[in-house]
Amino acid sequence: MRYKKTNFVHVFVVVWFAGFIGTAGMAQTLQVQLNIEKEHQTILGFGASDAWRCQFVGSNWPEHKKEKIAEWLFSKETDKKGNPKGIGLSMWRFYIGAGTTEQGNDSNIANEWRRAESFIDVNGNYDWKKQEGQQWFLKKAKHYGVDKLLAFSISAPVQWTKNGKGYNGDNKDGEINLKPEYFDDYASFMVEFLKHFDSQGIFFDYLSPINEPQWDWEKKSQEGTPATNQNILKLTKMLDKGIDESGVSTKIVLGEAADLRWLYSNYNKSERGNQIDFFFNEKKELKHLDNTITGHSYFTTWPVDSLIGIRKKLKHKLNEYPGLDYWQSEFCILEKNDDIGGGHQRDLGINTALYVARVIHADLTLANASSWQWWTALTIANFKDGLIYLDTGNPNDLYNKQSLKHDGEYHDSKLLWALGNYSRFVKPGMVRVEVESNRNKEALKKAYNNMMVSGYLDKDTSEVVLVAINYSDEDQVLNVTNCKIENVNVTSENSNLETFKVDGKDVVLKAKSINTLTGSLKK
Repeated sequence: MRYKKTNFVHVFVVVWFAGFIGTAGMAQTLQVQLNIEKEHQTILGFGASDAWRCQFVGSNWPEHKKEKIAEWLFSKETDKKGNPKGIGLSMWRFYIGAGTTEQGNDSNIANEWRRAESFIDVNGNYDWKKQEGQQWFLKKAKHYGVDKLLAFSISAPVQWTKNGKGYNGDNKDGEINLKPEYFDDYASFMVEFLKHFDSQGIFFDYLSPINEPQWDWEKKSQEGTPATNQNILKLTKMLDKGIDESGVSTKIVLGEAADLRWLYSNYNKSERGNQIDFFFNEKKELKHLDNTITGHSYFTTWPVDSLIGIRKKLKHKLNEYPGLDYWQSEFCILEKNDDIGGGHQRDLGINTALYVARVIHADLTLANASSWQWWTALTIANFKDGLIYLDTGNPNDLYNKQSLKHDGEYHDSKLLWALGNYSRFVKPGMVRVEVESNRNKEALKKAYNNMMVSGYLDKDTSEVVLVAINYSDEDQVLNVTNCKIENVNVTSENSNLETFKVDGKDVVLKAKSINTLTGSLKK
């Protein structure tokens, strides 16, 4: 097969290819076909959050710089060469702050970039001009046509917490950092938030009220609170009633488990684990609770046996609840691993992109995630936690937090474009279908270190998408027997979601690359 640059795209298939050796002329060909009779989950979308960093960039940075950043995140357009201008995210997560910014140094959170404003003050007055920078990106998401918007809270406003802080402190009982008399105020605050933005023409499809309740959030590094399942249920009942009375149609999503194992087991925290059973083992009579459980893939991605095994256990539990949807709703690199070392030290190159692509593949194909969401879209840290990286441009002072509040340099990453191999082409409403191949059992065992394949179908148009990730150090050849592949978009060390025309039935997948093949079913 030969690549030719093209100006258009028709059908989408995402394939991850692993396990074969050779070059374009010598490699063993992997033959795959889509079994459209075997359908899996319907895709809701791919997203990222505005947490922390968007607050300063959106409010203070030069217009042309933040416009380019927004284009990278949200655009579905192509340039004159036919290459995507952005990754076309289909979900955007808006962080509802708890007011540590207004507390300043009294918040005890030293890093201003990890504090957040609140829309409500200590006297109960609302100021909808707060979180200006985040609102700028929210409006851009709407402008670009992002399909779904989600609001999430990780702490009650500080005036209602037990310790008057946005973090939990020394409390170790797992209870929410919220005074009992303020549960209703906290719920009402979130409903007022939804009502306000709905009145401004910005509808939040989802509200996630509690984040990672299994952690104690004792460190003074950011806002956050633990919560027992009973705490969450109590708050959710109040939210459900408030949303019903408000007239908005936002759905509540629960879970946000800090580790996938808390979704299906106690995992040493009985009052905060087994979230699937607790929230969905019987009808809760909550009109606005979405039939969805959400969890975070942190600390479950290494070694590869754990990546696979934990997701299989999660899927086994999900099978007990037919119709229950699952989202992977937050991830960045935290755990140490042999492939890329760990989270410390930013990596704009292909290795981190490949590692994350493998996680996406596993979450989609083993746990049937219908949505996959990255943690934070922007970062100023020397850490693998962003899609777009910000710095001063001064190698002697790259991460100066004060100067970066107003301006700086911005850099895309291979990870950004690798996520785009999914988000740009696997559209909301597509169905994941089974990918069958000529690989034997031994080759299948090695797939996660070589080649992984997943396939998606638009049932209305017969468009197909395969995302193929070649994790190996050798070029690989892919042949899709029952599809007509027209284009491939490549993210590699030398390409950022670059578009090529497919000429021939065999597609050469370059070493260490993520490839999205698009086309249609053969008639």
